[in-house]
Amino acid sequence: MEDSIITIIAIFLAALLMFVFPLMSISDRNDDISQLAVQTETVEFVDNIRSTGKLTLDNYDSFIQTLRATGNSYDVEMEIKVLDENPGKKATLAAATKIGENIYYSEYTSQIMNDLASSPTRVLKEGDIISVNVKNTNTTIAQMLKNFFYSISGNGTYQISAQHAGVVMTNGKN
Repeated sequence: MEDSIITIIAIFLAALLMFVFPLMSISDRNDDISQLAVQTETVEFVDNIRSTGKLTLDNYDSFIQTLRATGNSYDVEMEIKVLDENPGKKATLAAATKIGENIYYSEYTSQIMNDLASSPTRVLKEGDIISVNVKNTNTTIAQMLKNFFYSISGNGTYQISAQHAGVVMTNGKN
């Protein structure tokens, strides 16, 4: 009888070592690859906006399609800090620089998407700041396995995320 119990435990441990741990390793690697792809695409998307001064609906749709190609769903949050320059000027002709502080006001994802719905191109100016934050909304296989074995991930956590921001370098009207 004791040999039967030991045999059952040995078979269970062998199955665990042969199937579950390799599955965990492969799913972690898949999440790492998705993380790299999302981070790279986010940096390229923001840098394209920074260098051209334009956010187009086609570029945004292409960005979303590339994210979806990883097999996960994502929540994309965008923020544009629009530079509202103080119109005050110095009185001297030699120094025509602006005086006072430059003030930024923020526009968020819903406002940006409404603008893109009415006009497929959003023109930015030099000095505006664009930031994009991406997080996965689905539960990946690696997250499910970690929840099952370790109970360290909870609801509301995300495995794959990327963020990038920068100052627009050129006016989009050129």
